[in-house]
Amino acid sequence: MANLSVNIGNLNFKNPVLTASGTFGYGIEYADFMDLSRIGGIFVKGTTLAPREGNDYPRMAETPSGMLNAVGLQNKGVDYFINYIYPDIKDIDTNVMVNVSGSTVADYVACAEKINALERIPAIELNISCPNVKQGGMAFGTNCQSAAEVVRAVRKVYHKTLIVKLSPNVTDIAEIAQAVETEGADAVSLINTLLGMAIDVERRKLLLSTVTGGLSGPCVKPVALRMVYQTHKAVKIPVIGMGGISNWQDAVEFILAGATAIQIGTYNFIDPAISVKVVDGINAYLDGHGFQSVQELVGALEV
Repeated sequence: MANLSVNIGNLNFKNPVLTASGTFGYGIEYADFMDLSRIGGIFVKGTTLAPREGNDYPRMAETPSGMLNAVGLQNKGVDYFINYIYPDIKDIDTNVMVNVSGSTVADYVACAEKINALERIPAIELNISCPNVKQGGMAFGTNCQSAAEVVRAVRKVYHKTLIVKLSPNVTDIAEIAQAVETEGADAVSLINTLLGMAIDVERRKLLLSTVTGGLSGPCVKPVALRMVYQTHKAVKIPVIGMGGISNWQDAVEFILAGATAIQIGTYNFIDPAISVKVVDGINAYLDGHGFQSVQELVGALEV
């Protein structure tokens, strides 16, 4: 059997299959469908310094080969997470990581500082790419200066593995990746959702209360693959790839394009056990092709 373990910063993952924030709750919701210890890690839903109600309904819409969401980072805040969620998830036998977002740099810093104190949370994913909030989120991730500013500030107070989640809604994602690498990011994850919209022609009305929302699912995969490939070529830190992964073949494509690990998002809603199936598929692929380690596949395109 091939070695599936990978490293990001000082953090070891038993395999490269992770679940994407916002699609997997806090992990425990999926425990009835799969053995959580079999996957490499879980990114819990987006967490902010103060509670957020999220956007008005309707805030989800189905589209061909994907979905739009405009949930808006609804959560009960980091203190609630620490007091009521963390005790229930801290003993899951895998890496449990928190996706952190904010409206200001100070919000990001304060939230990250609180999570830094949690012994069993080994990493955060700094979300500078959410398209569904009016302040913060994607506003920080669409130019090098603001992306660097928030990462620099968080790096001063957060001493564990720092992963930065990048927006695809930019001209050059590679230069954003280089900017956050310079400021101390241990890895980048990409892509977050693409900005899109949908219309009900019978009612002649928008399907989302926010006009636009984040597009995810199989339809975004070719864009995500291209951006992962470009980013892998541009930085020295690991890249975590995501965007439309629905089977092990998709995951292997991302790894070949340069992803050290991958995240599965929207497809969790279709098949709650997809993550373990992808783990098994990658393992079978490695054995079938004579690879000793999944790390041999990272960026191993024949070009």
